[in-house]
Amino acid sequence: MPSTFFGLNIGTSGLYTYQGALNTTSHNITNTETEGYTRQVLNQQAGIPLRVNSTYGMAGTGVVVTGVTQVRNEYYDLKYWSNNTLQGEYAAKDHYMTQIENYFNEISLEGFTTSFNSFYDSLQELAKDPASLTVRQQVVNYGKSLTEYFNFLSNSMKAIQEECNFEVKNKVDQINSLGKQIATLTKQINTLEVNGGVANDLRDQRALLVDELSEIANISVTEKKVGDDIGVTSYTVKIDGQTLVDTNNYNTLVTVPRTEKLNQNDVEGLYDITWSNGQTFNTNSVNLGGTLQALFEVRDGNNQDNLKGTANGTSGTNTITLTDSNINSIQKLNIPETGIITVDNREYKYTGLSYTTDVDGDYVYTFTLEETLAADVVDEDTRIGTSINYKGIPYYMAQMNEFIRTFASEFNTIHKSGEDLDGEAGLDFFNGTHIVTGDDVISDSDNKSYYYLTAANFTVTETVFANPKKIAAAEDVDNGVEDHVILDKLIALKSDKTMFKQGTPAAFLQTLVAEIGIDKDKASSFAEGQDNILKMITNQRLSISGVDIDEEAMNMVRFQNAYNLSAKVISIMDQIYNKLINDMAV
Repeated sequence: MPSTFFGLNIGTSGLYTYQGALNTTSHNITNTETEGYTRQVLNQQAGIPLRVNSTYGMAGTGVVVTGVTQVRNEYYDLKYWSNNTLQGEYAAKDHYMTQIENYFNEISLEGFTTSFNSFYDSLQELAKDPASLTVRQQVVNYGKSLTEYFNFLSNSMKAIQEECNFEVKNKVDQINSLGKQIATLTKQINTLEVNGGVANDLRDQRALLVDELSEIANISVTEKKVGDDIGVTSYTVKIDGQTLVDTNNYNTLVTVPRTEKLNQNDVEGLYDITWSNGQTFNTNSVNLGGTLQALFEVRDGNNQDNLKGTANGTSGTNTITLTDSNINSIQKLNIPETGIITVDNREYKYTGLSYTTDVDGDYVYTFTLEETLAADVVDEDTRIGTSINYKGIPYYMAQMNEFIRTFASEFNTIHKSGEDLDGEAGLDFFNGTHIVTGDDVISDSDNKSYYYLTAANFTVTETVFANPKKIAAAEDVDNGVEDHVILDKLIALKSDKTMFKQGTPAAFLQTLVAEIGIDKDKASSFAEGQDNILKMITNQRLSISGVDIDEEAMNMVRFQNAYNLSAKVISIMDQIYNKLINDMAV
């Protein structure tokens, strides 16, 4: 049977419990605007009843606190992380595609259109007076302006690529920092909870870090209890299936500058990523997700237009020939001059390449290797670079190269068929400057050298630019300086619809601009849609774990009343015991 004074214990249990409930409510209210905070509740239950020798059975012992727990739904956490990963990817793509579109919009506004039309207007003026040195000077100047526009566009694309590359380094540093913080917090949480505590606020901090990490890449989180009721959990965070955090331990990522380019137009030193423990990190994984995947796709995306084909080579030699390739045109070839060729999953470094055509007109590429072949290579699947199914910087650079190579080839072929004012054979009007030697990249009579012509080095041949008399306007100067047959052919190129499958030269670039616009609109649409979805999920999440001021205000009144009533119980018990002891004592 309980003590005569047991009623005081019951009232006291209520005081302690509802004081704790008021403290918990106060904690919730003061953290209403704290990012990542999860609403907490004080859990309570009736005390263990006492068996008494009476007809009513067992007597209640009051209330006991079982703990302070978070109101959090794991389902909404998982939904938030997966959708935050998508939002990070689409938002980054939208950002960079907007920059690309802004640069290429110059084509339809004042960049290419103005330069191209001005160049052709000057050619038409020259056709009226082929001997005019003044008009000839205008032609080379407008030709130079046209090439400088493509130089500007190339530099702009490379600047975006460098920005993406810099951001890759930042994101890797951020991942490493978040991984370290998550591991540190996990250690602190286990230290507190192994002694019976509940580290709710530390868990909130850790969950907020995981939220931040989920925007960068696709993550998975696993938490399991270790042992039986010892208060320790194992906490694992993985990025694309590879472990970043394992409870108290964490791995780090390392950015490694490439020693070899994957695409001809890439800037130097683009980063690859590897784990510091030696594990490989697949930057091209379709499941990588987040901002990191967007950066790699924008930076390296070639729309799967890397060179692929069938290789053959003889053991002991240092050459490999590539046939049946997917690129059967020098104008479309954008592999680096030296790089890595992958033959049946084995990598070889090549130091040079040449190309010929077979009897069917198909290109045969020959690569000079740094080392000799250890075994025969017979009809092996071969590729250079990586096939990335996204239209990124390399793809748009390749499209520009295709345009200037094709246009310059047609223009130069006609120009070289004529004669200049001195009666000498025409030179290549358009050319490029080799990045290493500084020489003209176009110097022979066929199209092989046009592989070295890019939007970055596109220019007017220096000899022609320095001496406008070198413009070949006439088919034969002996017919008189007024002969403008060649000029007429050059002017006709502006409306030539056989040069490109898209139509005229202007139509090629207009189609490219339209393609960029569609890609940008798609990225923007996905980013906006995903942002709306993420906001909806965030609201659903907050409806469970967020702090509602009105609800907490009501709880304060409830717990205050319960506290007051518990105090009233003690007050009444005091009166009863006072009567029992003082008034009934003998």
